[in-house]
Amino acid sequence: MSPIKTNSITILKGILNSYSQIFFSKSIIFSVLLMLVSFFDYMAGLCGILSILISNLIAFGLGFDRNKIISGLYGFNALLVGLGIGIYYEYSWLLFLILALASVFTFFISVVLEGIIGKYGLPFLSIPFLLVFWAISLASREFHALGISERGIYTLNDLYIIGGQSLVDFYTWFNSIPIFESLKIYFISLGAIFFQYNVLSGLLISIGLLLFSRIAFTLSLIGFYGAYIFYHLIGAQITEVTYTYIGFNYILSAIAIGGYFLIPSLLSYLWTIILIPVVAIITISSSIIFGNFGLSIFSLPFNIIVLIFIYSLKIRTYKSGKLTEVPVQYNSPEKNLYLFKTNLLRFSESYLYMPIKLPFIGEWTVSQAHNGQYTHKGEWQHAWDFIITDENNKQFTNDGNVPDHYYAYKKSVVATADGIINEIIDNIPDNKIGDVNTEDNWGNTIIIKHTEFLYTKLCHLKAGSFKVSKGDFVKQGQVLALCGNSGRSPYPHLHFQLQATPFVGSKTLDYPLCNYISHNSGKNKLHSFDKPNIDDKLSNIQVNDLMKHAFNFIPGKKLKYVVINGDKKEFIEWEVITNVYNRSFIYCSKTQSSAYFISDGNILYFSHFEGDKNSILFYFMLAYYKLNLGFYQDVEMTDFLPITMLYSKSKLFFHDFIAPFYQIISSSFSIKYVFIDDYFQSNKIVLNSNIKSHFLNKSKTKISFESEIGKYGIEKIIVNKSNGENFIISMLHPDVEIL
Repeated sequence: MSPIKTNSITILKGILNSYSQIFFSKSIIFSVLLMLVSFFDYMAGLCGILSILISNLIAFGLGFDRNKIISGLYGFNALLVGLGIGIYYEYSWLLFLILALASVFTFFISVVLEGIIGKYGLPFLSIPFLLVFWAISLASREFHALGISERGIYTLNDLYIIGGQSLVDFYTWFNSIPIFESLKIYFISLGAIFFQYNVLSGLLISIGLLLFSRIAFTLSLIGFYGAYIFYHLIGAQITEVTYTYIGFNYILSAIAIGGYFLIPSLLSYLWTIILIPVVAIITISSSIIFGNFGLSIFSLPFNIIVLIFIYSLKIRTYKSGKLTEVPVQYNSPEKNLYLFKTNLLRFSESYLYMPIKLPFIGEWTVSQAHNGQYTHKGEWQHAWDFIITDENNKQFTNDGNVPDHYYAYKKSVVATADGIINEIIDNIPDNKIGDVNTEDNWGNTIIIKHTEFLYTKLCHLKAGSFKVSKGDFVKQGQVLALCGNSGRSPYPHLHFQLQATPFVGSKTLDYPLCNYISHNSGKNKLHSFDKPNIDDKLSNIQVNDLMKHAFNFIPGKKLKYVVINGDKKEFIEWEVITNVYNRSFIYCSKTQSSAYFISDGNILYFSHFEGDKNSILFYFMLAYYKLNLGFYQDVEMTDFLPITMLYSKSKLFFHDFIAPFYQIISSSFSIKYVFIDDYFQSNKIVLNSNIKSHFLNKSKTKISFESEIGKYGIEKIIVNKSNGENFIISMLHPDVEIL
């Protein structure tokens, strides 16, 4: 794509998104509808779009972030300023001069506020619009050549200019429809956001809001009617003339607090209801103050309450899981909610815990677990002792009278996570079998610092076997020393614990271990974040070379496939990319789709998808949504998918209304390791995976996959859909050119 075309698309998207950004949206359909509403007053609409264009061109020319320009971040305040100027002032050359200057001023105030309050994680909302429009309103009293517009006085004349007699007749008929006064004020309040003080504008905006977000639409009603009822309770005057100029504050505040900056929930809705009367108090009081200067408060109450509330939540010591700030903003309350709920199920432990793996190579057995029979008591109860046993559950050969007879003796002990060696004790000799050294009860010890308040301690090591020194940085899996029989150790074993402080005698932490396999009663089971029990036979995931090669998605790697669907063949090519934010994804240029993934060398999972959900890349992602890179017969892994991945907006339309309180729809993933030809020199592995939908207590398989992994990689995927459609994704040799 040529630079001119790319730049033009950037500017065009920035213009459109500036409209929907006012409602915290990036919906193009909503943007077009809002743009149409803004042109109900043609001069206001023209001034609005010119203001966005000027602001975005400055941002583009000065080299500001293109993603922010495209999102409408630098355009929506300029839009509001342009709409206001176009509504209030008469058409003249001076109008466009003032418009241009105001747009420039708005842009720079937006940038400054982004820098000042953005470092606290706060948005600048519509503060730039307020500051600039107040400045223009005050200064224009001396602009004698700039006339005040009278277009709003002769509304029918304006409509006739735009759409002729048919539009005038429709407007007259529409306004004659009898509706409740409160509903009429609600519609006019919505229209007032775009300086359109009529029912038709508000009705169209409400329809667009409903189509964009059921949650935002519901909150707009809660915000408006919450304030409407409060006005009646306190006996304040509420009329169509006075209220509609400020009523949108309650609507925008409710959407921002209840569904945009916070994950929509019962608690976010309750806080919305609590804060709306506060917005009303700010509105009434500030109207009196600003009225003395002949200024309207516009969206001032909305800005005050949202910024105060959001900032207050950010400095909490304890952050409640029931009132949560949006971690990643997708500009859709529903998407924010569904992804948050799913990620909470998928990654809740990884948010809370640093991944800590087992401190050894191969299969070991837990001889003493938490709150053990012998030594793991009181403040030191959260620890494990590990030994190695044979098929007869014996931990030694011969008569077991010397340490060398024990399987665990002199076996490698490894780092459980990256860290720095904080302490080493390496001068205590091994005990004879049955003897214990209670004076140096921990024996030879290594303490590793992983984070400021997380340390691991490994004890009873063999003197002189240490491969590291104090202060060294170590990687997970790096050999540290050998298992010994020093300290309070009657037989060779490895003591392992986690602690919050760096001392040899520190009390233990109750902390889970990450991504290990248990081998109990002949059955393999994967544990993501769990705590081993006594007699559990454990190992870290042993990566299979065939799996590692197939799923080694390094940047620049090309994946080429032919899709066979009946008599049809489609050739596809994908590329693995890592962007400037260090996020890796598989990209399909044909469908402009991206499947984001994360791999720690043992577990690979897809985290996010953008693009065409009918693309082959989407099905590829679903087939391997989460998998471990080892092979353990009949091990089944499960995971959860955001329901937005499987269900269209239309199918979730009614569910969206109740989703903040209760979800009756969900979707899940599972994969089973079915076949391997040889564990040591594998040439073929078969995996079966499926995607299920769940409604209440009923489950249904929507898509199933059968995969063959071979020496060239992922060689074949058979896809079967519940509607009877099936197709095969077959690997092409990397040297094949796809035209």
